[in-house]
Amino acid sequence: MNPPDLNLLITLDALLAEGSVARAARRLRLSPSAMSRALARLRETTGDPLLVRAGRGLVPTPRALELRDRVSVLRREVQAVLSPAHVLDPARLVRTFTLRSSDGFADTFGPALLARIGEQAPGVRLRFIQKADKDSAPLREGAVDLETGVVGDSASPELRTRALFQDRYIGAMRAGHPLGKANVTLARFVAGRHALVSRRGLDTGPIDDALKRLGREREIATIAGGFSTALALARGSDLIATVPERHTGAMREGMRSFPLPFAMPPFTVSMIWHPRMDGDTAHRWLRGCVMQACGNPAAE
Repeated sequence: MNPPDLNLLITLDALLAEGSVARAARRLRLSPSAMSRALARLRETTGDPLLVRAGRGLVPTPRALELRDRVSVLRREVQAVLSPAHVLDPARLVRTFTLRSSDGFADTFGPALLARIGEQAPGVRLRFIQKADKDSAPLREGAVDLETGVVGDSASPELRTRALFQDRYIGAMRAGHPLGKANVTLARFVAGRHALVSRRGLDTGPIDDALKRLGREREIATIAGGFSTALALARGSDLIATVPERHTGAMREGMRSFPLPFAMPPFTVSMIWHPRMDGDTAHRWLRGCVMQACGNPAAE
């Protein structure tokens, strides 16, 4: 069996990215006829037409769509292997990174992260955007550089993850809340009125599942789309908000926080990124800054 021609990998990446023989040819500085011959070889090698005519343009086949992300990653890895290594100088780095996280992360860890980045790399700008769902498409497409959150069973196996810290749920209420005059027992907890946090607008959550196993049920007075909204409502009323302890530390200032009077397992907050960024020295440096800002000394 003949060894594969790695030049075809670069050609395939250009064709799938551009969706056009002419544009792919310009991208690789080849003639259109040379690119057409390369596409013919790719079709023979893969056993798939890859790009087919649709009107005046070309559209990818299902096999091409399946290969697109993998080919891009492989091409980057090959280029990284065949390129000379260089040492990153953060002081000379000029770049904008996009970090997607749930509300509370920027409030609690953002100041320390920005201070560290400002000291080491004044030319770097960090863009925080709200994490409204668990869709990994922004990471795959490069719209987001790094994400933080809890890695669930539905997370894409292609993504890379690194644990940042462990967190747990606690209760929070305004100073002077009637329940604050004594310890919050299970009976007193379920007797209160609660703000449920659900990004998807669900009527119940993991707290309610835990209470149901104990034969208890709480009164949910309102449903909030994020922790900051739930805490703002609890701060100005007699509602109780159940939120992650470390994640919402800055937002709970001036409120009374208390441990939940029933068992809830802790959970791990991780950072998540696409594997194509593994070899990017600037991205690796950013991951180290995030870990240190979260109090994790095991920087990359």
